[in-house]
Amino acid sequence: MQKKGWERFTDAVIKTISQEREDVIFLLWGGGFAKGKAKLIDKKKHHILTSGHPSPLSANRGYWFGNKHFSQVNEILLKMGKEAIQW
Repeated sequence: MQKKGWERFTDAVIKTISQEREDVIFLLWGGGFAKGKAKLIDKKKHHILTSGHPSPLSANRGYWFGNKHFSQVNEILLKMGKEAIQW
């Protein structure tokens, strides 16, 4: 935890969305900190995609390029009978 203060707010937002909605696609980008947010999400109700941060520092080390999150999101949406996003 980075302890900047905003973590409590973002944790509360993620928990609320997880509890009150269904079939949300969460994109958790970043090191262990972002991926650690997965524990706040009900995996039975939602979809979680994790990857490294898209910044050049991480992306060029192989943590971002090739994750295909945008096409994966569209596949999930189509399976749910929803429209794909024009990224």
